[in-house]
Amino acid sequence: MASLLLVFIYLSFVSLGLPDSVLGSAWPSIYPSFGVPISYAGGISLIISAGTVCSSLLSERLTRRLGTGPLTTLSVGMTATALFGFSVSRAYWQLCLWAIPYGLGAGSVDAALNHYVALHYKSRHMSWLHGLWGVGAVAGPTVMGFVLTAGGSWTQGYRYISFFQMALTAVLLCSLPLWKKAHPTAPAVGKPEKPRTHTLRQTVRIPGAKYAFLAFLCYGALEQTAGLWGSSYLVLQDGMSADTAAKCAGLFFLGITVGRFASGFLTFRLDDRQMVRLGLSLAACGLLAVLLPLGTACTLGGLVLLGLGCAPIYPCMVHAVPELFGEEDAQAVIGVQMASCSVGICAMPPLFGILAEQIGVRLFPAYLLVFLALLAVLFALLVRVRSRSR
Repeated sequence: MASLLLVFIYLSFVSLGLPDSVLGSAWPSIYPSFGVPISYAGGISLIISAGTVCSSLLSERLTRRLGTGPLTTLSVGMTATALFGFSVSRAYWQLCLWAIPYGLGAGSVDAALNHYVALHYKSRHMSWLHGLWGVGAVAGPTVMGFVLTAGGSWTQGYRYISFFQMALTAVLLCSLPLWKKAHPTAPAVGKPEKPRTHTLRQTVRIPGAKYAFLAFLCYGALEQTAGLWGSSYLVLQDGMSADTAAKCAGLFFLGITVGRFASGFLTFRLDDRQMVRLGLSLAACGLLAVLLPLGTACTLGGLVLLGLGCAPIYPCMVHAVPELFGEEDAQAVIGVQMASCSVGICAMPPLFGILAEQIGVRLFPAYLLVFLALLAVLFALLVRVRSRSR
């Protein structure tokens, strides 16, 4: 029963990835049609991330009240509705309006599923599940790129993706009985192992938690800035056409996808901490390749390598939470980690948009390198503090 349930969790992670990368790949076609500056992509990202922060902070309460299965189904339905709303939008303010359910739907399900998998499945499953997130993240720009190349509009691309999300919502509705049979005493069915619910203040005061939250903020800033502005960087810095750049932007997410499937096998030999360190090293090499003025091919290879490096960082840091902090604090810590990641997603890509408008998009690789360095330092501090506290 647990194995069958895992199939539906896999599908849910595909759903999580689909919307995350579409905005960045479509934006070079969106902003001219609305007559807004290129930096306005940051405004939509800001709203989505703000909703994700709110729902992530509420994830512990929502999971205990509704259960992971119903919460997942509800959240996927919300993102499907939001994506369809994007496809019928005719003004920038309408995109901002639909971004609200877009963000609210993503945050709580992300935290709930990550906690559920971290408790009940091995590290390799966490990597493979996030690899399927990458499948969705690659599929989004790919669909958008093909629609644009075929002469269609970005609204058609969003509509096709929303139809997939709607179909997945129906599939998840059919899976609800499985959540009651697999791990029946787990929080997934609304029966907490411990009745105590953490407040935000209590969670922040856990030794080492602040380092964990800041590390996730840096990771969110790194990944989302790369995904949102990679396409624009290729257009404005390397001179690519918008439709070609929309396809090539998916290379970053392709690197994440391939890397996470490979990471699942590497976890047979390496533990979560070793996997994170490996990812940090690969990401640094990728950013150096983008930074060096060696041509478009080197830039594209650097984006792939950056994706390969990012691949193990997020899932392995999440999977390490129960081991680092203990099962009784894991749900609360993961929820705030997801919120912190969303804060990074919320604040840092818009900041880069402002810098790109004022100084130039050439700052893209250096900007990402700052967050990668901070992430490496914070993770080292987290491991040191939690090792001493046990």
